[in-house]
Amino acid sequence: MALLAGALPALAFPAPSLWWWAYVALVPWLLLIRSAPTGRRAMRDGWLGGAGFLLAAHHWLMPSLHVFIVLLALLLGLLWVPWGWLTHRLLHGRPGSGRVAAALVLLPSVWLMAELARSWQYLGGPWGLLGASQWQVAPALRLASVGGVWLLGFLLVLVNVAVTVLIAVARARTVALAGLAACGATVAGTWAWVPQAKEPGTARIAVVQPGVIPGPEPRFERSAELTRQLAGRGVDLVVWGESSVAQDLTTHPQLRGRLAALSRTAGAELLVNVDARRGDMPGIYKSSVLIGPDGPTGQRYDKMRLVPFGEYIPARPLLGWATSVGKAAGEDRHRGTEQVVMRLPDSLRIGPLVCFESAFPDMSRNLVRDGAQVLVVQSSTSTFQQSWAPAQHASLAALRAAETWRPMVHATLTGESAVFGPRGEPVGHRMSTGTSAATVYTVPLGQGTSPYVRIGPWTVYGAMAALAVFCAAEGSRALRRRTDRRPDQPGQPSDRRTDQPTPGRP
Repeated sequence: MALLAGALPALAFPAPSLWWWAYVALVPWLLLIRSAPTGRRAMRDGWLGGAGFLLAAHHWLMPSLHVFIVLLALLLGLLWVPWGWLTHRLLHGRPGSGRVAAALVLLPSVWLMAELARSWQYLGGPWGLLGASQWQVAPALRLASVGGVWLLGFLLVLVNVAVTVLIAVARARTVALAGLAACGATVAGTWAWVPQAKEPGTARIAVVQPGVIPGPEPRFERSAELTRQLAGRGVDLVVWGESSVAQDLTTHPQLRGRLAALSRTAGAELLVNVDARRGDMPGIYKSSVLIGPDGPTGQRYDKMRLVPFGEYIPARPLLGWATSVGKAAGEDRHRGTEQVVMRLPDSLRIGPLVCFESAFPDMSRNLVRDGAQVLVVQSSTSTFQQSWAPAQHASLAALRAAETWRPMVHATLTGESAVFGPRGEPVGHRMSTGTSAATVYTVPLGQGTSPYVRIGPWTVYGAMAALAVFCAAEGSRALRRRTDRRPDQPGQPSDRRTDQPTPGRP
């Protein structure tokens, strides 16, 4: 039951995309943990529920990782053990108003700590954060511009806790209603008073999606054919997907010449993604490379955050056996060292990201702080073509755009490609996984600095502070109990109750 209850929130994400379900999806899990007879059982329910959530949200990885995805889910599910314990500690039995009020703050806080820990790139990254389920809800996107995906996740867990209290703790329903009212006031206040991104102009950006074509050469030829169709359409930039070029440009002058000719034909710079060995250097890089009419402009970004097991194997001497049970990386790719903002001839500044990196809120925030006007993601989810993965990946672009007040272009080889404006709103039509086309988008540019870009993940810091206060209070309480149980020192008067009568009390 814990595994099943933990898996329920996955329905809020694409492809089902039942965004409203996120507001009650945790309630069965919370009720199960609350009813656990012991704290140890509650911790086990938190662990198994976390594993169930990760399995459901990442089930499309099963063909690639096979049984290894189960082991990873069980390992990362341990991050929800503190959440299970704290839920039992605050909501078990017949809690009063004080414990329930504490639960409305502390349970969302400890949930964020689990999400923060698993967002570390070496533990799989921030795919499937609960707040990301609200990518198409306008009030939620406005909240994201204030506190990022972290604020959305905090409020969603708070609502789930309040609903749980309304169902199971009659004596504290007033506190739960107050918590729900506070959430509503936060949304209303943000909608009324927080400014939106200004849109000073537009840029015409073309996305080339060749579709499912086996082999790098046929895929390149289809991309080139689609790019030639853009001649005379007045585009400012042409974007190809991840791994769209399979040979190193420094050692293949003919390939450089072909790409330069495509740039001249389209009348715009071409952003390709090279997945190849670089010259005589060992190892493979994935690099966003800007091509102009005369060839590569010298502006290059090497992917920094790689997909565990897909692009490298953590602790390969220990876990290298994963290559024998799934489609894990046979060779580790190399990482880049810094993010890059590229400048086009018309002074438009773009911030490239490669595939998996669009899931990291800090990377898009850093690019905007460095001056990026448009965020561009080059991706490929062809391995998971018929799964939930393409839609989930595209939805992340809406959230990153809303957080940063900058439009995001999500260009893939095989779909889904999509563009979102600086408020997270969709621009033009989305290219599905069955599409092979070059589409031109008139992209509204964003101006100004969003509160989230300016301040950062303040919700996370607030959650840390709340948990620190709780831990200090619990430690102080435990110390007082220990002191009260300490036997009296010899020779010292005692105020403990004895079997001798006292005045006024037999």
